[in-house]
Amino acid sequence: MAGSQPRSVLLLCLTMLRLYSASAIGVNWGTSFSSQPLPPPKVVELLRSNNVTSVRLSEPDPSVMEALIGSGIRVALGVPDSALQGLNSSRKAAEGWVHDNVTRYFSDGSSPGFRIEYIVVGDEPFLQTNNQQFQPFVIGAATNIHQALVGAKLSTRIKVIVPCSHDAFNTTSPLPSKARFRPDLNKTMTQLLTFLTKQNSPFLVDLNPYATFRQRKNSSLDFTLFHPTARPLADGHNTYKNGFDASIDALVASLSALGFPDIDIVVGKIGWPTDGTVDATKRVAETFMKGLVEHLKSNSKTPLRPRKPVLDVYVFSLLDEDRRSVASGDYERHWGIFTFDGQAKYELDLGQGPQKKLSNAHDVEYLMQRWCVANNNNGDPSNASQNMNTACAASDCTALSPGGSCAGVGWPGNASYAFNSYYQGHGQGVGACDFGGLGMITTVDPSVDECRFTIGLRTSQSAGRLRGTATVLLVLTVVVVVLL
Repeated sequence: MAGSQPRSVLLLCLTMLRLYSASAIGVNWGTSFSSQPLPPPKVVELLRSNNVTSVRLSEPDPSVMEALIGSGIRVALGVPDSALQGLNSSRKAAEGWVHDNVTRYFSDGSSPGFRIEYIVVGDEPFLQTNNQQFQPFVIGAATNIHQALVGAKLSTRIKVIVPCSHDAFNTTSPLPSKARFRPDLNKTMTQLLTFLTKQNSPFLVDLNPYATFRQRKNSSLDFTLFHPTARPLADGHNTYKNGFDASIDALVASLSALGFPDIDIVVGKIGWPTDGTVDATKRVAETFMKGLVEHLKSNSKTPLRPRKPVLDVYVFSLLDEDRRSVASGDYERHWGIFTFDGQAKYELDLGQGPQKKLSNAHDVEYLMQRWCVANNNNGDPSNASQNMNTACAASDCTALSPGGSCAGVGWPGNASYAFNSYYQGHGQGVGACDFGGLGMITTVDPSVDECRFTIGLRTSQSAGRLRGTATVLLVLTVVVVVLL
């Protein structure tokens, strides 16, 4: 009994420290949707230079995990939605997943290893647009992963959690107290919350303040951006001064309605896009992110959680990803606080010290200093739209969207942007700047104001992606010819 007292005191002290400390801030590092990703060691260097101490990975990637070994960075390791069915149906499959992606990398404390803190089961399995495709497999997959961790003697060190998308709880009213989980999720959420409580794991929620702002009529941008003069939201005896606190308490109200009012909360995704549509700009994103970070560092609580702030917050995201789906909007490819090549988009203090500025990636290996632009003197200008569509179908042209950073460049700037996007994304390959004679290579940077004409990265993936997408371009061209 006497021997257990110091440990009890230590646990109490750690609990009190958690209650009265500010939320820890990490970042999401996507590894699947970039045509030219920065090499993982370069990204780890970027994380460390900005004092980022925790990352959320969307899925296991051996090169990424190896780069993180010995870095001291805590990791929330994701299980992709596509793996849930197999992990749900087979305990063996879960044991194999844990062995391949956890045990072989995990640090036991005696040597510098891979510091896994959470295993995140699913990306956003409850997202409404998934039409319950993954929902039936979530609890079984989480249970099997946990049992595999028990077998590996890691269940006390690694928590199993499941992400809840921002549209999983809703309300017909903007008042947080009225929020409830979607009716189709009540049974699954009760099972999930029972599982999490038993394992002493937190509840992970992905927030999307930009989507919430766009979807709700009469939404206040100032309220969303933490502006001190924003009109507060009154909800009974509670008053909300910003959208973040309102979202957290909407979740708390939803959790309370199912009988779990006190479970710890982790915010798995939150950010603001910088391009692709109206209000998705660097200026607005900087305002939001500075407001969020300052709010978190002030250790502010919410009216429904006056003594219990969120544990961790993972900013979405670290880098832009030019292959993300744009089904929700063209802004989806521009969530990064850094550009795809690791250059800071704006000033932000994530804990770097007195300078309060983000540190850029250094010694990035670019392709040659040349761009592909439209040549008015060659080719048939009447084919410009056709060639632009062909280029954009196999590259990223979302900056040309209404409200985007390149929306106002006009002709021939818009064609030049499309051609260059394709050219750089395909490794500046031979024939990648043709476009029926309309393309021309230049060594003069055609960037204008906020419209940045990028140069591709010198990566081993470039050549492979060029070969893989050359077929796509050929097929698209043939289709266009046939239709004409």
